[in-house]
Amino acid sequence: MKASCLGNIRRSRGYNYEHTLVQKLKSSGLWHARRLGGSSTGLPDIVAVNNDDGVLLTIEAKSGTSDVLYVPQDQIERCLVIRNMFGIYPERHIILAFKFMGKKRFRRKNETVYESRKLLEYYKVADAVSSMKVLPIIIKCTYDGRTYAIYKTKTVPLDLPEYLMPFQKSAVQVSIPQETM
Repeated sequence: MKASCLGNIRRSRGYNYEHTLVQKLKSSGLWHARRLGGSSTGLPDIVAVNNDDGVLLTIEAKSGTSDVLYVPQDQIERCLVIRNMFGIYPERHIILAFKFMGKKRFRRKNETVYESRKLLEYYKVADAVSSMKVLPIIIKCTYDGRTYAIYKTKTVPLDLPEYLMPFQKSAVQVSIPQETM
């Protein structure tokens, strides 16, 4: 498969995931959500608000067929900018949405091979980055839901709590780490 074709598939997968998240948020009737165009606009992938409850979400959405998904520093920064811009909302969160597709892609003997697996989605609250002295170059999420901050010289666990999205029934809450870089 040519690189340009693979790039189009990835963009299409990302757009579809963002579009689905927007539709799920809007379906509750309490949320207004909009896909903003992501990296081409310098804005987060999605902004969602619940005006009745005073909640703002800036969302970066990642989907893929590997065991690891990444959010680069510039995408974290643009979520911070929008989150901080709307101080009128008493509750504001940066959400990293990760979707691990039901097929895992890997290379075997110079061929791309797909293997079935369980489709998993994680919604992580990344508000902790706002108090970090140095932002990670990348935030990494693994298929099992663990998150890490990657810096120039080291990788450290980053225990980001799960966010219960309005369309979810339940989520496991994880403690926010007290220590920041």
